[in-house]
Amino acid sequence: MTTIDDSAPRPAQTGINPALADLASYPFLSALTDRRTRRIPRGFSVDAGPLSHESHNAPAPLSKLEEAILITCVTGITGITTHDGPLLEKNGLPELGTPFLNILARTASSADNAQATYFFMINDDGIFLLKPPKGTRALELLKELPPKWGDWTEDDWVSAAAECTIRISDKRLDFPREWPYYLGWNNQASNTPGTTIFFPVVDCTWQYINAIIILLTEPGGMRPLFLDDWRSFQPKGFVEWFAKIGGGLGISPKIPYHPIGGLSRVRSGYVNKDSQAPLGFGHALRTDYESFFYFQNLMLLGQAMGLGGWIHGSVFPPYIWQQDESKGWHGLGFRLEEPKKHRKWPPVPASQPNPVGIDGILEGLTPPYVSSMDEAVDRVVESKYSATGPAYGNEAVWSSPYRSKDDARAFFEKGTKFGPDEIAYTKDICNYIWDTYGRFPAHVDAFYTPGMWLQFSHLELEYYDRFFDPRQYTRQKAHDGLWHP
Repeated sequence: MTTIDDSAPRPAQTGINPALADLASYPFLSALTDRRTRRIPRGFSVDAGPLSHESHNAPAPLSKLEEAILITCVTGITGITTHDGPLLEKNGLPELGTPFLNILARTASSADNAQATYFFMINDDGIFLLKPPKGTRALELLKELPPKWGDWTEDDWVSAAAECTIRISDKRLDFPREWPYYLGWNNQASNTPGTTIFFPVVDCTWQYINAIIILLTEPGGMRPLFLDDWRSFQPKGFVEWFAKIGGGLGISPKIPYHPIGGLSRVRSGYVNKDSQAPLGFGHALRTDYESFFYFQNLMLLGQAMGLGGWIHGSVFPPYIWQQDESKGWHGLGFRLEEPKKHRKWPPVPASQPNPVGIDGILEGLTPPYVSSMDEAVDRVVESKYSATGPAYGNEAVWSSPYRSKDDARAFFEKGTKFGPDEIAYTKDICNYIWDTYGRFPAHVDAFYTPGMWLQFSHLELEYYDRFFDPRQYTRQKAHDGLWHP
């Protein structure tokens, strides 16, 4: 029996970049089984007792093509989403047919296709925001490039990545290499010369609003009453409310949660007092899980390319948001908005400055980037149903995955949309959060980070040759011959 080494390079077709041809043919199952954390970049010396190694190599940064492929993994558009869900509940009541925030598809699964994850790329040349194309420009790019990434040339990859890359700084992110900025091994081997780092941040503002409205589209008698479970730090509002009204409505006083803008809606039956939605339980409303799918995609892609990859703890928030050269902090440069002051502090993060964005570059859907929370809610609704760009109102885009345009139109017309009552209550909730805490959201940061990043590098092969079984890094051993002949 002949054994085939899936990690070995494959012969390229004439005229095709051999590295790209090999990448396109690398088996997915091999990427899964051979994926490992490999930490030691070229040019890095290791002081580890019997496993010590002194490097005599210079750092070897990733090439523009290598970075471009990784960039496209987290920014690239892969087509149009497929709406294949039901439009009726089991009880015959209508089901929301328009839950998504975006109609275009990308490489990672996303809550309601919020596409809320942005990556910062950090290398020897500086700090860059990787911002996927939006609106009509996204549709143009979908038509301009070959449909399948396996058919792309070097120019295709590099131009697609350049479209999404915005320079934030001309120097590498830098913090003192000690606690409380770095943890353990990371203060030596993380963010070192020659490495390229991908750091995710999650814009929670858009999906926070979208998810609230979605919850309010549940049928009458099931819509939740939103509660602020953090108001126990200042419970006066609940005590007064319960004494005057709450008890009469049959709401239990056992847990002093503050009802948000819902008293008249409880009386009218619009919301169900027994169906309660405490905001603190929601945290990021699942928006953050998208970033972890991107991490996995990047790790598998890095394995297929023969790069070293290492997911580990980043420089800790809140330091990484900031730039203060007097303290040795050269971070991302986010605007941090101070919260409303209270006699008794609410829980973290409501008591802490809120990273809301980078002025003119990456802005959350919250003041100071909107005039009010009413405007924020209106912008979410408008973006979903607009007749221009990749939205539900653009029939040509919406219907493209269907065989029959008539079927697509019928599905869209039957699927329920956001109504005025849902929008009004959502505005009440969002205004309550802003008025109470002086920040939006309060129960999670506007831009949330899991506090992890992924470092790519060309490996210090002499170190691995000396200490490790060659089967642990076959693909990485073959990398230079393909990508840097």
